[in-house]
Amino acid sequence: MFAKRDLTQGSIPRGLLGFALPLILGNLLQQLYNLADTWVVGRFIGEGALAAVGSSYTLMTFLTSILLGLCMGSSVYFSIQYGRQDPDRLRNGIFQSFLLIGGLTLLLNLTVYLALDGILVLLQIPPDILGLTKEYLQWVFAGMAATFLYNFFANLLRSVGDSATPLVFLGISVVLNIGLDILFVVPLGMGVRGAAMATVIAQFIAGLGLFLYTWFAFPALRVQKRHRYWDRAALKNLLNLSLFTCLQQSVMNFGILMVQGLVNSFGTAVMAAFAVAVKIDTIAYMPVQDFGNAFSTFVAQNYGAEKRDRIRTGTHWAVFWVVLFCLVIGGLVCLLAPRLMAAFVGGDAAEVIAIGTGYLRIEAAFYLGIGILFLLYGYFRAVNRPAVSVVLTICSLGTRVLLAYTLSALPALGVNGIWIAIPIGWFLADATGILLWRREGKSAKTP
Repeated sequence: MFAKRDLTQGSIPRGLLGFALPLILGNLLQQLYNLADTWVVGRFIGEGALAAVGSSYTLMTFLTSILLGLCMGSSVYFSIQYGRQDPDRLRNGIFQSFLLIGGLTLLLNLTVYLALDGILVLLQIPPDILGLTKEYLQWVFAGMAATFLYNFFANLLRSVGDSATPLVFLGISVVLNIGLDILFVVPLGMGVRGAAMATVIAQFIAGLGLFLYTWFAFPALRVQKRHRYWDRAALKNLLNLSLFTCLQQSVMNFGILMVQGLVNSFGTAVMAAFAVAVKIDTIAYMPVQDFGNAFSTFVAQNYGAEKRDRIRTGTHWAVFWVVLFCLVIGGLVCLLAPRLMAAFVGGDAAEVIAIGTGYLRIEAAFYLGIGILFLLYGYFRAVNRPAVSVVLTICSLGTRVLLAYTLSALPALGVNGIWIAIPIGWFLADATGILLWRREGKSAKTP
């Protein structure tokens, strides 16, 4: 269907943009999974159900981030071996990482089912929507295996330069998800359970479909019998990349989860506003996050090929594109925030629209902070220093959580204190990351 892309050759700006664009479109489509639930639930069930799905979204994002982090970390190893033109190490890495991440997925799935009641208490779910939230989560947790399959094979294909194929399968899955959402919730009246079932079915279509495509279309990536062994050195490298990237992703989303608990303490209207606004916000800056991931693959391939000058040039281009995008999209979100909120909750929900508009305008004005942060994450991960990304994440999220609880307690700020804390955390992490990057740049081991 699509050819592999060697990012160690050819035009750097065209190569980066050509590789990043399908990645960006794919992740935007992936956000439509829960966005479809939000739209259908908000329009056809009610505000309580919307708050339940919204708080569930934050938890599911945290859990997905664990699997995504493991898969992203492994893909850096794949990209480095691809850049070194070492197919045997690449296939052995596929074998070891698939078994490792697959086993952890099963363990995580079992754990969340057993700990669900305790999780709901931690999230401070109001009693009036506790039943709806639990029902939604019980069904949506069934899709964790599908999430693993899709993200593993999507990251594998991206590591060898194919960012377009995952987009195709995800597009099919999203269309199916939206159709099933409407079918299960509107004419069949299945409520939040129907919305969760639609998401799970669509996820399995994407995951299984991408696995079968990779097997048949990329014979060079098939693991043969001679590659099925445990290599201690390779496993150590995979674990280092995967677990640190997983830690970075999960710490980032755990901090958001802690903020969700604080948001929930302000009541159902704030919960509903946050449920919608955080999705709009995530979709708005998602392209720079994906560009950071594309930049990471570019750096990893060239790091494996030892092309340091190419990495320097690519870094300059990446900063240019991210700054341009953040300024444009941030301005649009600030301008259109009330209309974006009204599109999901209806024009009559004035309080929810006002709260969500305040959140969006504060965050969008400072998107440049998170855009630079995603580039720093991608760079340090690609040059085999994923621990630095964890440090930056802890710096950002620790500041965010501490300030959110502190500022929101001030009567003059209230819930706005939570929103203000977020960009402060971004810029503090940026300053730390740039200082570390400058030090790393002077090392003989890195560009």
